[in-house]
Amino acid sequence: MEVFMQYYNLKPKKGVLCAACVLTLSIQVTACASENGETKDLTPTLSATLTPQVSAEPSVEPTPADNSSEGGNDMASDTNALAANFDGITLKEGYKKAIYNNPVMTQRFGADPYALVYDGRVYLYMTGDIFEYESSGEIKTNSYGKIQSICVISSSDLVNWTDHGTIYAAGRDGAATWANNSWAPAAACKEIDGKMKFFLYFANSAGGIGVLTSDSPTGPFTDPLGHPLISRETENCGNVTWLFDPAVLVEEDGSAYLYFGGGIPGEEFAHPNTARAVQLGDDMTSIVGTPVSIDPPYLFEDSGINKIGDTYYYTYCTNWNVDAAGAEEYGIKNAHIAYMTSDSPLGPFTYQGSIMKNPGEFFGCYGNNHHCMFEFNGEWYMTYHTQVLERDMGVDKGYRCTQIDTVSIAEDGTIAPITMTRPGVIRTCSLNPYEKVEAETMQGMGGIETEQYGSQSTYFGSGNMIVSGITTGSWLTVSGAEFAERGAKEFIASVRASEGAYGVIKVCLDSPDGEPIAYLEVTPDGTEEFREESCALLTPVSGTHRLYFIFYGENYSVDYWYFK
Repeated sequence: MEVFMQYYNLKPKKGVLCAACVLTLSIQVTACASENGETKDLTPTLSATLTPQVSAEPSVEPTPADNSSEGGNDMASDTNALAANFDGITLKEGYKKAIYNNPVMTQRFGADPYALVYDGRVYLYMTGDIFEYESSGEIKTNSYGKIQSICVISSSDLVNWTDHGTIYAAGRDGAATWANNSWAPAAACKEIDGKMKFFLYFANSAGGIGVLTSDSPTGPFTDPLGHPLISRETENCGNVTWLFDPAVLVEEDGSAYLYFGGGIPGEEFAHPNTARAVQLGDDMTSIVGTPVSIDPPYLFEDSGINKIGDTYYYTYCTNWNVDAAGAEEYGIKNAHIAYMTSDSPLGPFTYQGSIMKNPGEFFGCYGNNHHCMFEFNGEWYMTYHTQVLERDMGVDKGYRCTQIDTVSIAEDGTIAPITMTRPGVIRTCSLNPYEKVEAETMQGMGGIETEQYGSQSTYFGSGNMIVSGITTGSWLTVSGAEFAERGAKEFIASVRASEGAYGVIKVCLDSPDGEPIAYLEVTPDGTEEFREESCALLTPVSGTHRLYFIFYGENYSVDYWYFK
């Protein structure tokens, strides 16, 4: 019951504020218990901006408040006039139900997720799936051939995710101009010469592995080599069907290892022998010795690596010929995630069993299966991709989204079967609303976009992201904002508005129809630059709440927000 209450936010989560959460905007949708004990969905489904959204027509003309006091956004504002702008509007429809934490991102697609835990946050790096179109405008089946970017998001609580935008990794305008594609990224960090360095490994289609480096987990990233780290010229790699899907392990002593490969030569379904592992140099951008072969039964793709205690776990996706082969002795089926173990990072590895079925067995949409297992705050999790987002959009073309669920590891080291779910994981800590929260952090959203803002010498990192694409009915929600007992009395947001724009941000507690606590008016100031605007709260707020930010108007953007 305690876990149930915490998950559905029916009472404040006890405990002190998690320091790692203070820079995270968490946006989560709320369900509330009715008197008969049933859960009641208090919000509409969440929207994404992957397809054009049509704004709801307001029932009244825009109604600026009579701002007679200095600043124009305090309690002297005509609250009734501001509130009238929201009469009759319809919130943007979306693709993620109120009580769901999966997919973790709905403003765009993201596939082949890989997790990096750094400084109290989990960073997810994902293949940047994008819609491909016929000349007629019809959406094509995903060919993966247009993918040249990597998406990055991060969270300190696994529920509220900050959008760090796009890393342009491949192509003529990418960091690695020699590469045509950037698939299946793998990230690592390591202290070198007294400074933390970040490394992003990616697949150039199925033809080799590249590496990018940065001083930040979000970039900008640069190409230190100007050519692949692993290619068909690399010893013992020329006969690997698919040179892709990297995974990386950094030991406590700084030694590091790279895993990659896949595909089936001819009809060698049971033993393709196309996985490879190799030690990385101290610089993380070179290899030591010759890559060794790994022979996972019925290998297809998707190398994964973890060290738990003194045991090394190699995980992978099985191929689509298992069922026909009747491989009952392995306990696997088509496109499952299976695992092997070893007492050495380079093997030999011993097969153990299947740990995660294909997404189609949970959601009905079958496709390639890609995963990454990671530890965060003493617990284990699996991030993976599905096609539920495109299905909810009415599309069936192979475009993928990222999800997270929990992993259970027994004392003897065996991994229990992992269940894919839409609710996902429980929030691990609270959000501090008294610190600046990036507006592009959200648990759920409807009808918004995120974009890079400000000058930056390269697009090989995300830069400063903002919330844009706002129209009437757009909204965001954050989960677990812990105001404590002192209570908030003022709301501040960094906004900018184009000439002629008019907008109002309505802040509600616990549901989009919940108690309004603030109406922040947004008008142009003649500069079209970001500036802080504030308003007094209609009532002081204490305790722990979900917050909903509902937008009226258009042609304005939000950078961050906080309370006083």
